[in-house]
Amino acid sequence: MHYPSENTQQANLYRMRVIDSHTGGEPTRVVVAGGPDLGSGSMLARKQRFETQYDRWRTAIACEPRGNDVVVGALLTPPENEGSLCGVIFFNNVGYLGMCGHGTVGVAVSLAYLSALGERCWMHGSDHLPSHFVLDTPVGSVPVDTHPDGSATIQNVPSYRFRRSVEVQLNNSQSVHGDVAWGGNWFFLCEDHGLAIDVANISQLHDFSKRVRHALLAHSITGEQGAQIDHIELFGAPSDPRKFDSRNFVLCPGEAYDRSPCGTGTSAKLACLAADGKLAPGSIWRQESVVGSKFEASYALAADGKILPRITGTAYLTADSQLLIDSNDPFAHGIRE
Repeated sequence: MHYPSENTQQANLYRMRVIDSHTGGEPTRVVVAGGPDLGSGSMLARKQRFETQYDRWRTAIACEPRGNDVVVGALLTPPENEGSLCGVIFFNNVGYLGMCGHGTVGVAVSLAYLSALGERCWMHGSDHLPSHFVLDTPVGSVPVDTHPDGSATIQNVPSYRFRRSVEVQLNNSQSVHGDVAWGGNWFFLCEDHGLAIDVANISQLHDFSKRVRHALLAHSITGEQGAQIDHIELFGAPSDPRKFDSRNFVLCPGEAYDRSPCGTGTSAKLACLAADGKLAPGSIWRQESVVGSKFEASYALAADGKILPRITGTAYLTADSQLLIDSNDPFAHGIRE
């Protein structure tokens, strides 16, 4: 695979190959050929280069008319670190993500699919994808293990709780409380919302989460070093306590909700459970999403007191296709809201 610099078949059409999948219902679109060449340097520097110089590719891939608010894109790059398989930058309809748990599982399944086709992958220079490999992201390297049943386990970046039980005053005079935690993205994790976490209640959950996000901005409640908290995570009772430990609703940047249990959100949840002494290292946490999909998670303690989350999920392939970008199309690079 390679990044074509030009299209020789039709001058007005640019072709980009993508592999689509979903992890627990949440889609991932992996760009395997035809994406922008971001050059060398750290993954953080490449993400910044993507944002400042090539953002029209993000909107072309993730926004309407080719994408939608739910799609998370994943651009593969050469690795930053020796021994890593490749780099990956995640993005959606409004911007860029530090890490993406469901997306990493989607990348793993997409790479396994390409390997099964016998395609020599430019990432590792062979026809065979190893069952264990490392992906470099803008917020750290993520080891991945693929399993014979099609699932994958990721060891997410070190995660931690930054603030405990923060009170937030909403615009209707309601007060809620939540933890601020890092799991590869910044989260506000709330349980005293008073809403049922159920697919029939999504509109109310969505509206409430938007009000929480607006209140966090209004009251300057942030992550570490003033980082914006762009994910809101609500928790409630699972649909079946025999199968799950908790159920969540996650509002992502761009105001789409996560159909999966959210890998970085589950990592943030593990960090809070660990800080409260409610989950021991190595113990399994079964996180259910609002639509009923599941991640199994556990953690190990890091030397600095943070945790190293392990998330297992399953992704399913939905398409192997070419995106066509017509230079004559007024919406060739997406509809920007």
